[in-house]
Amino acid sequence: MPDEVKPNVNEAPTHDAQLAAENIAAGEEKAPQVDFEADYAAAQKLSVSEIDRTGEGAKAAEAATAPKYEVSKPEETRLETQATGNPDDFADMAKDVAGSRNEGVASIDDDLVQKAFEKGEAKS
Repeated sequence: MPDEVKPNVNEAPTHDAQLAAENIAAGEEKAPQVDFEADYAAAQKLSVSEIDRTGEGAKAAEAATAPKYEVSKPEETRLETQATGNPDDFADMAKDVAGSRNEGVASIDDDLVQKAFEKGEAKS
């Protein structure tokens, strides 16, 4: 069932659209009829190409998405550590991990947070 388009002159995005809306409102032009169900059915038919309905579609898709260069497979590296029983080894490892977490980050204190709050407040 077709729906009638009712243009609004104030919402026309271009000058041509505004002129068309004015002409339709004045009765000089007939408003276009839109059949959403028929348009949707036609779009469903066009959403899948003819080649995709056959086995050739899968071959064409595989060829189109195949990598152009040979990609090497990653090799798994196993790292085995020997238990030393020395707590200093663990402490050194913990320092390394903790240090990498803070790289490139400035220290944040209460004064810096307060300044951020003040800058974020709306000025009246």
